[in-house]
Amino acid sequence: MGKLPRKDQIFVGITLFSMFFGAGNLIFPPYLGLSAGTAVVPAFLGFALSAVGLPILGVIAVARSGDLPTLAGRVGKRFAPVFTMLIYLSIGPCLAIPRTASTSFEMAVTPFLSQEAPTALFQAAYSVVFFGVALALALRPSGLVDWLGKRLAPTLLLLICALFVGCLFHSGTSPASPAPSYASSPVGQGFLDGYQTMDAIAALIFGIVLTVNIRARGVTEDRAVVKTIVRASWLAAALFLAVYGALAYIGAAHGSPAAQNGAQLLSRVARELFGSAGGVILAAIFVIACLNTCISLICCCGEYFSSLFPRLSYRAWACVFALVSAVISNAGLNLILKLSVPILNCLYPAAIALIALAFLPEKLQRRRLLYPLTVGLAAVFGVLYALDQAGLAIPGLTAAAATLPLYEAGLGWLLPALAGAVIGLAVKAERA
Repeated sequence: MGKLPRKDQIFVGITLFSMFFGAGNLIFPPYLGLSAGTAVVPAFLGFALSAVGLPILGVIAVARSGDLPTLAGRVGKRFAPVFTMLIYLSIGPCLAIPRTASTSFEMAVTPFLSQEAPTALFQAAYSVVFFGVALALALRPSGLVDWLGKRLAPTLLLLICALFVGCLFHSGTSPASPAPSYASSPVGQGFLDGYQTMDAIAALIFGIVLTVNIRARGVTEDRAVVKTIVRASWLAAALFLAVYGALAYIGAAHGSPAAQNGAQLLSRVARELFGSAGGVILAAIFVIACLNTCISLICCCGEYFSSLFPRLSYRAWACVFALVSAVISNAGLNLILKLSVPILNCLYPAAIALIALAFLPEKLQRRRLLYPLTVGLAAVFGVLYALDQAGLAIPGLTAAAATLPLYEAGLGWLLPALAGAVIGLAVKAERA
């Protein structure tokens, strides 16, 4: 079969949305709305570019290229395995997978515990149950469309819609003045906030599992698989914009300055609107969203590592990642979020450059220096900025990088990457 029925294509699009939509996608848009205040529109525009545009383009780029190792291999043979491994580890057991459990615990369990309750013990028990359920579903990667697209994701969307509609009929407050970072550069800060969803780098690996699900429905031609993924991507993008817009509105119109993150903000709003039932609604939203993403990430990491190290089967690798992630998740949400910022600032520039180059005409992509110069310079200046933000400035190099346009906005890598692309296109020698 070369084409899915329209109904199945819709479910594939919803599945892709649910694969992406996890902890970060829930907590960052409302906090952006609160922090950006009166500058919420330009801030949301920047956020949408990096949290919606880049992930969708990333899925399409990898689908057109075959897989992430093939795409990264255009930079160099040594770069490809290192970069691919870093992507899988950060989006997998080191950051993203543990974050799904720690975030859902903070929202689904913590509000119902007394101050005297042994929170650490409850969190450990919750992580065992959460990852047990996720692992059980991840052991059947070809069934994600049935679970995510047809069951869990529609339920999630209905619950978010209920929260948003409740806000529309409840008097809110006028948006406050923007925080300093948003006042000076709302679009740039919103763009950097989109990094925290981790979706642009997740996009580089989700294509594997999505392809498995599409082929399991009888689509065997490579071109037809790519077309199905492209259609699914546009539907997922529309859902993202609608949901992100609703969450940003909630933060701007109903957010409390006392909230330290988006999770606390949503908790306050839900309880204000619906009382104790609001806590239950919000708990269900977070558990479903985080479970969706956790299942997807375990599937993707299991598929990749079982192909790289075949001595362990897919099922064995999935068990390893679930176990490791369960342990790391007990470190707590705030610590995981703190560690994620410098790591994402290192990885995102190279990932963005890879995605952008994948859309150039095939003839231009064969230029020998195009990928090494563009991606290499983006990576170098991304690392310099990340180290600077972590208080680890390199004498001379950091000061020189700081003179670049957009450096303070976190986009100092952009001009060097563009210069690398121009030089790479000008040198007509092609890869073998």
